[in-house]
Amino acid sequence: MSAADAQDFTAQRARMVAEIDQMYAETRAETGLAAMAPRVRAAIAKVERHRLIPQDQAHLAYRNHPLPIGHSQTISQPYIVALSTDLLAPEPAQVVLEVGTGSGYQAAVLAEIVRQVYTIEIVEPLGRAAESRLAALGYKNIEVRIGDGYKGWPEKGPFDGIVVTAAAPRVPQALVDQLKPGGRMVIPIGERWEVQQLLLIVRKADGTLEQKNVLPVRFVPLVPGR
Repeated sequence: MSAADAQDFTAQRARMVAEIDQMYAETRAETGLAAMAPRVRAAIAKVERHRLIPQDQAHLAYRNHPLPIGHSQTISQPYIVALSTDLLAPEPAQVVLEVGTGSGYQAAVLAEIVRQVYTIEIVEPLGRAAESRLAALGYKNIEVRIGDGYKGWPEKGPFDGIVVTAAAPRVPQALVDQLKPGGRMVIPIGERWEVQQLLLIVRKADGTLEQKNVLPVRFVPLVPGR
């Protein structure tokens, strides 16, 4: 990549961050978040999204909308990635599970903030491609697994946070069981052709759960294993 190309992507990323800032302001009443947390904003401003998607989509990398990544899957809108990350309230010492690696973008954003990210992808070609791209970008605190996200990754849990990047018809109990007391999970709930809700679930210190509908969303369905 030429220096001019690199500068152009940097400028595009800065514009994307500004667009996300504006969306935060517009959705404040629904989400309760007026602005990105500083750690989240720094991660979104740093991660090279154009290097985590198919090259024929690279020129669209910093537009604030989803993009196809093959195998009937998409990479989420950057605003949704930022919001999902923010709702986890991530801290540097934490360990987070992602269900639905996709292109690896959400995992990369999380890895800029937390100690360790475990991420599961059921579509093997996507998972392997993401693993290769993340390694090329130098992320050493991301581990990718090919498998059924509905089951989580129990041997690596419990987790401080869990983020699910595809819509499930209901909250998988296995994921709830892998959430630490005080942990937070962000998951879209709903059928493919229905209105889905981005849900925030918090496991309180006594083990009980609180949940909140954050925002209407549209995600591809979470694919169960066979």
